[in-house]
This record gives sequence, C-alpha cells and structure tokens, in this order.
Amino acid sequence: MRNHTLVTEFILLGIPGTEGLETVLFTLFFSFYLCALLGNALILTAIISSSHLHTPMYFFLGNLSMFDLGFSSTTTPKMLLSLLGQSPVISFQGCVSQLFFYHFLGCTECFLYTVMAYDRFVAICHPLRYTVIMNRRVCSTLATGSWMGGCVHTIILTSLTFRLLYCGSNEVGYYFCDIPAVLSLACEDTSLAQTVGFTNVGLVSLICFFLVLVSYTRIGITISKIHSAAGRQRAFSTCSAHITAILCAYGPVIVIYLQPNPSPLLGAIIPILNNLVSPMLNPLIYSLRNKDVKSALRNVFSKRGFSLENK
Repeated sequence: MRNHTLVTEFILLGIPGTEGLETVLFTLFFSFYLCALLGNALILTAIISSSHLHTPMYFFLGNLSMFDLGFSSTTTPKMLLSLLGQSPVISFQGCVSQLFFYHFLGCTECFLYTVMAYDRFVAICHPLRYTVIMNRRVCSTLATGSWMGGCVHTIILTSLTFRLLYCGSNEVGYYFCDIPAVLSLACEDTSLAQTVGFTNVGLVSLICFFLVLVSYTRIGITISKIHSAAGRQRAFSTCSAHITAILCAYGPVIVIYLQPNPSPLLGAIIPILNNLVSPMLNPLIYSLRNKDVKSALRNVFSKRGFSLENK
C-alpha cells in the first residue's frame, strides 16, 4: 500500500454511449427535473394549505412529495452540470454524501410505498374502523419509522463501502456515486460490502414489494365482493395510481441490484428513470388529477391573486 496514493476525489465518467448527445440529454433531463420539482412542490402546497387534505392518505402523499424533491436533487444537478461541460470531478466527501442520500431516500421510498399500501388496505377492507386504526399517532409513527429505517439502512451501506481503501483508479464508470460503481475501485476485498449491499438493497426491496402485493391481493378480494359497479370503480381508482407508481419504483431497483453484472448502459438508464421520471410522474399519477387536490390548488392561487390585487 505504501506505493499507492489514497484517492481524494473521483471522476464521474457519465452515461456510457452518449457521446455527442450532451445538449439533447441536458434539455430532456432538465425538463424532467423542473417538472418533478414543480409538481411535487404544488402537491405539498395543496396538502399543507387545505384542511380537507389533512387525512392519512394525503399525509403519506406529502411525505412522498418531500422524498421526490430530495431524491431527484441528489444526483441530477451534478449530472446536468457535467452535460454542460463542467468538471466531472467530485470530492471524496461529496461522493460519500451522494451515495448516502441516494440510498437513504431510495430505501425510505420503499418503506413509504409499503405503508401507503397498508393505508389503502385499511381504507378499503376496514372502512368503518379506518379513522380509528389510522389515527394521527399511528400515521406519525409509520412515517417516522420509514425515514428512520432508511437512515439506519444507509448508514450500514455507506460505512461498509467507504471503510475500504481506495488507492487505485478514481474513475467511476457512472454518472453518480453508487455502490456497484464505487466498490469496483476499492483496493481491498469487497465481498462483505457486496453481500450486505445485495441483502440490504435487493432483498429489502423484494420484501417490501411482497408486502405490497399481499395488501393489494386482499384489496382485490374485497373489491370483487362489492356488488355496486360504481363502488368497485371508486375503490379501484384509489388503488390504480398507487400500483402504477409502485411498479415504476420497485422495477428499477430489483433489476439493478439483483443482477450480478448488469450492462453499463442499462445500469445508467434505469436509475435515470428512477431518479427523474418517477418523481416527475408521481404528482400526475397520484394527486394533480385528483379533484380534491385541484380544488385546494385553485383556492391557494385564488387567495394569492386576491391578496395581490388588494396590494
């Protein structure tokens, strides 16, 4: 080890196979990023400002919007700057922070989707007891547990990844610091970190996905027993958005972390879908097409417009 210099910074090589497409990709990804920020900010504004939306479902949607704002901002700004020709260098501490927040928010997302599936299960399968079961204390505990669980999960992953020595190449074959790309540069045995990474990321995602499937299986059985066609349609519409978002969220995670050797291009495209496209679509899937949310936003902007006219 004496003949090697410890790595103090990393070079992010970007998205493989996209040379010459930087301007097009910047325009596309910047548009996605702005839509994600605007959509989730609107949802948070509507939920906070309207007392009619202070229910368990919208409480968890507010948490999801906060997650989407942070998740899309973890890797996107650096990627956009690199596409503009800025330096692709990231400091060692910056790499640690990027990896930490990426997995912290990613794991929190898995837990939040599982909690939201449970919320829909109680609402449809036990409607008369819904307000008793999903009271304010339970909702706060579930949300706090999701964020704390994501934090503990990420502390383990980050500490195992960066306790290793990095003394050789510092070129990360990726557009951000993720575990598979960073571990390949370590000068020590990475088997423990790889095993824990596989377990904590891939297996946790599968377990959460299984719990979601169990919830929606029970929901489907209950919906099939509803005699009214209008009632079935109403119950199905409350769940279809959640199912769509879950498939968009869990699919990329399972594909990336349960494959022993994913192709570089596939390994770059799927996280982009997860980091940018899902946070952009979630507001549309969940809330911005919802009548209650539209009404709350109209009230917010009408009050704002009235106050400006008075001034």
